[in-house]
Amino acid sequence: MEDILTVGRVAELAGVTVRTLHHYDEIGLVQPSARTTAGYRAYSTDDVERLREVLAYRRLGFGLREIADLVHDPSTDALAHLRRLRGLLLDQRDRAAAMVTAIDRELQARVLGIRTTPEEQLKVFQLYDFIGSAYPATRRTEPRIAAQIWEALGDARTVLNVGAGTGSYEPPDREVTAVEPSALMRAQRPADAAPCLAASAEHLPFEDQSFDAAMAVSTLHHWPDPIAGLREMRRVARRVVVFTYDAAGGQHFWLNRDYLPEFADLLVRWPSITELTEAIDGRSEPIPIPWDCADGFFEAHWRRPEAYLEDEVRRAVSVWTRVGPQAEHRAVSLLREDLSSGRWAERNHDLLDLDTADFGLRLLIA
Repeated sequence: MEDILTVGRVAELAGVTVRTLHHYDEIGLVQPSARTTAGYRAYSTDDVERLREVLAYRRLGFGLREIADLVHDPSTDALAHLRRLRGLLLDQRDRAAAMVTAIDRELQARVLGIRTTPEEQLKVFQLYDFIGSAYPATRRTEPRIAAQIWEALGDARTVLNVGAGTGSYEPPDREVTAVEPSALMRAQRPADAAPCLAASAEHLPFEDQSFDAAMAVSTLHHWPDPIAGLREMRRVARRVVVFTYDAAGGQHFWLNRDYLPEFADLLVRWPSITELTEAIDGRSEPIPIPWDCADGFFEAHWRRPEAYLEDEVRRAVSVWTRVGPQAEHRAVSLLREDLSSGRWAERNHDLLDLDTADFGLRLLIA
């Protein structure tokens, strides 16, 4: 017989009140479908699974109406919910880490007797809200990279942008549909941006071959399963264009090599460029990074090392949060010392006359 739990036992285990469970029942969000031997309503295994999803979304800040839309979506199964929740929790973890970093800086300033101004305190509070707050200031569309991406889209008229974020690189002259799992990123999209659905790359809510092309820009590293996501893009579109990273090609980037060895740990389970390309049955081509790149992604400032000393630049790149504040502080301190002493210029003199450089950015095309 299937395990069942009484309303009281579920409330105890979940850390909610019986009244909350009754309310979820009344509004049709989670309705216990089993019965005890005494005839009282009880929760089956499936009911508990649904309740877990509801409580997880609730604690991530979603409203009950939005949660109802999410859990009642017939195209999303339990596995998809787990993957979506994982992505949202990673977003929350990154925001928490950014908050800790900001508080550490404030504590250090106070110990040194430095009192931050009201304006600085409010700017720090903005950092508390979400790590992506610097995106509008530092993560712009780089026209030269955009031209390469848009050319790869060919004559596609309908384009799906997967993991769309704030909408950078969405072509202005095509019919674009965007999907983005993060509510925080969706909230930062401009008012005139393409319509954006809450969905993950691994489970795109579209029929086969629904679009002329599907694109993804600097987002694969946030996906729980990049290979599955790429296969989904191939399923829903006749052409696939992906701007991503080749771990092998980026090993010689001076920031990783000399200051941030922890970056290698982030790529331990990252698929090779061959595996990524095979997932869409396509090919890859390098994306050279202009020395004055307008988009502030991790490698963008390869010839402008002073930029990495700026908090605003680092806050818009998830790498810094993922390696942790201790590694970030050490890397920035060492870089500052080497820039002051001239050691950085001595080590990297061969870069100073280059207009572009290849540090592993790739465009996958199928």
